[in-house]
Amino acid sequence: MKNRKARQSSITRETKETTIKVKLKLEGAGRSKCAIPNQFLRHMVETLAKYSGADLEISAKGDMEHHLVEDVAITLGRAYREAMGEMPVKRISSATVPMDEALVQVTVDLIDRPFIHLELPDEMYEHFLRSFTMELRATVHTVVVRGKDKHHIVEATFKALGLCLREAMVPAPTTMSTKSSVKWRTG
Repeated sequence: MKNRKARQSSITRETKETTIKVKLKLEGAGRSKCAIPNQFLRHMVETLAKYSGADLEISAKGDMEHHLVEDVAITLGRAYREAMGEMPVKRISSATVPMDEALVQVTVDLIDRPFIHLELPDEMYEHFLRSFTMELRATVHTVVVRGKDKHHIVEATFKALGLCLREAMVPAPTTMSTKSSVKWRTG
């Protein structure tokens, strides 16, 4: 990206239960360095970064799987949102991804109105996607067209979400809304 500020973020989130550190660069090559003790969570985070085209460095420590998954999702959602910045983006994208017997469709709208409709056979990763979406402040719909293997369905969902983010976060020449941009005032 010539003559444009790099879209990146660096965030640390610490609680009594977890410590999560994220560095994210949107216009990357999909490379990741993930120090996450949970192997499947690490695999899904790397998959999301790869398919979204973002370079990601993340380290995560936590007292239990539930807290770790939730807090990684929250921190990652905020990192994507902050890296996107205030410039107009394409905003809407949809992707359908096959993985063996599974076929999953994800649709995203980066509209700053958080909502998610999920079809996912894994409660922990349903929680991940809900937490990620709320912090990203996006609208996300997932549909399992077919599939039996939970791993394949979850992974196809993360791949499709990554592809959607890659496309929806592309800078646009103008705000993609008939309402124009939202302006906030306090006081």
